[in-house]
Amino acid sequence: MQNAKNKNFIPALLSLVVVVLILSAAAIVRDGRIFGIDMRHAHITTDAVALGNDTMSVHPDGTMVVNTRLLAKDVQGYGGPVPLRIHVSKSGVVDSIVAEPNAETPDFFNHASAILAQWQGKTVDEATAMEVDGVTGATFSSRAIIANVQRGLAYAKQHAALGNAPDATGSVDVSGSSVSSGGFTLGGIVALIVVLMGAVVPLFVKNRRWHYVQLVLNVIVLGLWTGTFVSYTLLMRLFSGGINLAILATLAAPLLMVVVAMLYPLAGRPGHYCAHMCPFGSAQELAGKLTRRKPRISPRLNRALNMFRNVLWGVLMVLMLTATWTAWMDYELFTAFLYSSASVWVIVFAVLFLVLSVWVPRPYCRFVCPTGSLLRS
Repeated sequence: MQNAKNKNFIPALLSLVVVVLILSAAAIVRDGRIFGIDMRHAHITTDAVALGNDTMSVHPDGTMVVNTRLLAKDVQGYGGPVPLRIHVSKSGVVDSIVAEPNAETPDFFNHASAILAQWQGKTVDEATAMEVDGVTGATFSSRAIIANVQRGLAYAKQHAALGNAPDATGSVDVSGSSVSSGGFTLGGIVALIVVLMGAVVPLFVKNRRWHYVQLVLNVIVLGLWTGTFVSYTLLMRLFSGGINLAILATLAAPLLMVVVAMLYPLAGRPGHYCAHMCPFGSAQELAGKLTRRKPRISPRLNRALNMFRNVLWGVLMVLMLTATWTAWMDYELFTAFLYSSASVWVIVFAVLFLVLSVWVPRPYCRFVCPTGSLLRS
């Protein structure tokens, strides 16, 4: 047994290197960043960035426009930064807040951005003092929006006190004016416990009933309650934006999932995440317990379906690495658990695959899942 593990270690290590290289390249191609380092502007000096950051501009009518791109560069949504442009009138009233381009899933960000209207029409002082709650189903995006607004309003307030006259560098210290994503929540703590159970218990307990309990917890807690799962969107967010202490609590459970998915194969446990932690995989396995009658898939059809999976993954990788179309990441079926914000088509296909899984064991996992294909590459 030990010799088998030793033989599998090198292939698993090479597979991990390939995964890291793919995700690193995709992060640079799509976002121009790797682990929070801006590769596109690495040659620009700090002074040049400070002078040309367009953090604040004043229109002829006296309207102040604050861009939070650099003010909140450490603030991350689910897909990365969510910079905003905050328009403050000459009289000190928030006229509008406009989102800049970002890598968030459009359906989730549109759902979260509804909170922007809550600050409009308020004075800067009133808006700064507001306590706005995150949006259920789009927690990461809405918290990032709130943090960006807080940073931008703090900046606007300080410059308003200076008579709309920014200093030579256009910089003001607002780093302490907000947190990027918040700390532990009840859902986050419970999700972390469930992930820990899925990561550790199966290593020592080979009990079928306990496995079913874990599957149910995965679906209810990780899926329906907290929307915690490994996906390309999450992986790209980590490789592009990196990790800092401000978001560590919020991302504790998904980070542990990523560790299990990427490092357990080195210890001879390939597929551990998919089998014991993935909420959509768990839902499919539970659905498969509804009947014992399973139609036999012929070897020829099985080979064809596996070939389809490999071809699909190859096409998606080309689209991702050439930045031809990266939006496909937003429509992996995992997001169906966040039903209040997910695309209708994602929900429809997720339901279809769940129904199919009553007769075909884990059909999405076996024949489609792009994230699973990456983790097995």
